[in-house]
Amino acid sequence: MLFPYLNGEDLNSRPDASPSRWVIDFNDRNASEAASYVAPFDRVVSQVKPERASKSKAVRDAPWWLFFRSRPALRQAMSELSEVLVIARVSKTVMPLRVSTGKIMSEACVVFATDDYGVQALLSSSLHQLWAITYGSTLETRVRYTPSDVFDTFPRPDSTIRLADVGLALDKERREIMLRRGLGLTKLYNLVNDRTIGDDPDVDRLRALHVEVDEAVLSAYGWNDISTRHGGLVHG
Repeated sequence: MLFPYLNGEDLNSRPDASPSRWVIDFNDRNASEAASYVAPFDRVVSQVKPERASKSKAVRDAPWWLFFRSRPALRQAMSELSEVLVIARVSKTVMPLRVSTGKIMSEACVVFATDDYGVQALLSSSLHQLWAITYGSTLETRVRYTPSDVFDTFPRPDSTIRLADVGLALDKERREIMLRRGLGLTKLYNLVNDRTIGDDPDVDRLRALHVEVDEAVLSAYGWNDISTRHGGLVHG
């Protein structure tokens, strides 16, 4: 009952966005079923049960061997997918990454139960980032992504082939650059947004891809007469 545990720091800093920790999860099993996994259950008995007993009545009365908020609806939605889109709840980039399912996502991850490349392009656009900055909140120099204030209020156009194509290109090429150069998302976009860097093929390509993303998003809204005017930078 051990699963990889993905948190926001992993998303922001690890080149492959892989989990750096593991977590015990019995999902919806009753106590008898959970106890059949002897070592994990003993660990939860010694570490979790005493802590739960010191919490509020709502927490104390909940099954102590299970997550207090297990998000069954999200689990069900993810069970039908091999990949989902995830944004770190607190980040400088407000950039979704595509990660495989089969892991436990921490509260520091905002999960979108979709594998649609068009949605990935939309969520990677400057329009979405500006919306998040405007309607979310900030923590020091970082944006705190609150789904109810940001995603739920964000007007989303119908997906298009152009959106899906550029979303796929961004995901594929960025992934290759991150792995080859050993850069996490934050460090990579620090380079992309550094005005002093102007002769780096990887940086140039990512900047060009984000121009394509924004143009595809504007087109999906029907705003073909609006200039992107990035000035060479994205998501600064």
